[in-house]
Amino acid sequence: MKLSDLHKGDRALIDGIGTDEALKARLFSFGIARGTEISIEACSLGKQTVEIMAEETLIGLRMSEAEKIEVKLMKEDSK
Repeated sequence: MKLSDLHKGDRALIDGIGTDEALKARLFSFGIARGTEISIEACSLGKQTVEIMAEETLIGLRMSEAEKIEVKLMKEDSK
């Protein structure tokens, strides 16, 4: 599943980043790496950008960048 497929409130684990080394390094500097837990905080109108929380940092990504990030959706705890 791609990060771009998630919706506001979803939580997921980064499973892989399929992009060039320059963008990988930029994402890594924000705390986005394999195994990082993220949550979707907001999406822009037209879903051109997505705002995620990773490692207590709020990060805005273009949807073209989010499409290159593989994630595993985390199940909500049933209480």
